[in-house]
Amino acid sequence: MIVIPDTFIKRMHELHGEKGVAWSESLPRLITDCASRFGFSPQAPFSNLSYNFVLRATRSDGTPVVLKSSFMKEELFREVSVLRAYEGRGAIHVLDADEEWGVALLEGAEPGTPLSVIDDDARATDIFCDVFRRLHHSPPTGSLYPSMKQHFGAIERYRERFKDMKDDMPLPPSWVENAEECLEYLIATTNENLLLHGDLHHDNIIHQGEEKWAVIDPKGIIGDIHFETIQYLLNYEDRGGDCEQVLRDRIAFMADRLGLDPRRIAMWGVARGVLEACWTIEDGGTDRQRGIQITERFAKFLD
Repeated sequence: MIVIPDTFIKRMHELHGEKGVAWSESLPRLITDCASRFGFSPQAPFSNLSYNFVLRATRSDGTPVVLKSSFMKEELFREVSVLRAYEGRGAIHVLDADEEWGVALLEGAEPGTPLSVIDDDARATDIFCDVFRRLHHSPPTGSLYPSMKQHFGAIERYRERFKDMKDDMPLPPSWVENAEECLEYLIATTNENLLLHGDLHHDNIIHQGEEKWAVIDPKGIIGDIHFETIQYLLNYEDRGGDCEQVLRDRIAFMADRLGLDPRRIAMWGVARGVLEACWTIEDGGTDRQRGIQITERFAKFLD
């Protein structure tokens, strides 16, 4: 029987309290039931567990598969929905899923190494652009995915929470106003709302086969395609040079390869930095300066 790591149980307690612990402790039985129903032999869990329990497994013919189980069943169901919508476009294939159980059986990727292992930033960004180009399409009618306005809701909540405070605001008022203006303009001028991955960075793009790359762990957001570049731009930000130069090189490369407007990318980055700071405040964190630094870095493109 699979042993659930103590570190993961502790993490579930931090996130979800006693209910999270109870769910964690029920996982061995759930895995046994899934193995019987879906026809696989459990192997070992992944080492970098955080929000979900992810387990390597093999089918009787030796085919590698992955079982993903989540306490947040609705989020996992949305992820499964995005992966199915992206089928044939470069996403990991969903083999089976059960929303009530909160599990998804996914194809295993071999070798499964993430894009982050490539140190050459120009080459990694080139691969990102190839993946990006294949992925997007119009969302289905009656979408279950959040809009961009909903995704940035923490900025509105920040405004409401501190509306009566005149001095000593947690964030610089000018940056919050700038982010709000960017966000309002970008949403109003989005020509086509697409189904976005929502978290398309180096570690969510994995090597599958000799030449193929596939995406994992989508969040699912409806909005402007330019926003899809942002998570990649925020990761490994000093790889190959200082942060500002790496950002400029990546944006220029993406604009050229993907036909995107570099100014729209920069405006989304400004809003995303303030969103990060608002999330930090909501979570009770203290490193809100990281979000402001993101905003400042992207704002230099708008001068």
